[in-house]
Amino acid sequence: MAIIVFLNAAVQAGTPLLFATLGEIMTEKVGNLNLGVEGLMLMGAVAGFEIGLMTSNAYMAMFGAALAGAFGGLIFAFLTVSLKANQVVTGLSLTILGTGLSGFEGQSLMGKVVPANVGNFFRSFEIPLLKDIPVLGQILFNQNIFIYFGYFMAVFLGIYMYKTRWGLNMRMVGENPSAADASGININLYKYAHILLGGALCGLGGAYLSLVYVPAWQENVTAGRGWIAVALVIFSTWNPNKAILGAYFFGGLDIIGFRLQKFDISISQYIVDMFPYLATIIVLIMISMRKSRENMPPEGLGTPYFREER
Repeated sequence: MAIIVFLNAAVQAGTPLLFATLGEIMTEKVGNLNLGVEGLMLMGAVAGFEIGLMTSNAYMAMFGAALAGAFGGLIFAFLTVSLKANQVVTGLSLTILGTGLSGFEGQSLMGKVVPANVGNFFRSFEIPLLKDIPVLGQILFNQNIFIYFGYFMAVFLGIYMYKTRWGLNMRMVGENPSAADASGININLYKYAHILLGGALCGLGGAYLSLVYVPAWQENVTAGRGWIAVALVIFSTWNPNKAILGAYFFGGLDIIGFRLQKFDISISQYIVDMFPYLATIIVLIMISMRKSRENMPPEGLGTPYFREER
């Protein structure tokens, strides 16, 4: 069925958004607004592709991409947590840095494709029993291992955030760092750990594009998906579980313009590109009207914590 094929493709298109959104949720939940997601994704994309090209090892490529993203997160954490730099300016600078690094390093990679070993590793395969679920089986469980890892991370982070003591501490750091500090929680440790984790996930999102989705190197391979991920954090109301549906919904919006062309329906791609942000604005309006505390951003988001002011 055409709808199943479309939804299957929407999952593939939404996977880099899912990783980047999960990474940004982890960062924002400890009170730090990182607008450098696009740069982190590009750093992960070029590092993962180059390491995959050199080693022909998919695991090394994924690890290298995560490490590159975490390194970008470390830069952001050092500037905004230790030096109390402006988070918006730092995030935008990180996007410029990542774009420049990927452009410079990617000059020698233009026209190259991933090795056969890496490509075969990321081939789609069905999961027994789960593939037999009506409709959903062919959509969700006939994918590649990178996408399955995305499912796992979203569910795992949801459990971690809402069902563990560490997750409660992490949310407390973002909501009220003064109270968390008074309770004996190491503010800087939690911020650094989750910002680095967020950066690693963003790097993996970029690597998915260069290793699996394309799979070849092209300049600016993310094509603005990092900015969509920032909007998707709001759309998913800072909830990793909702991020799964949101990412695949936005993934569907990303490819719907090309799919409609098969039915001789002409629609400008610029209008299609507008849909994710329009959907985010609608969600923001709904959140403001409902005034539900659990759907609001962390209270301390974007505000540096000065212990002396406690």
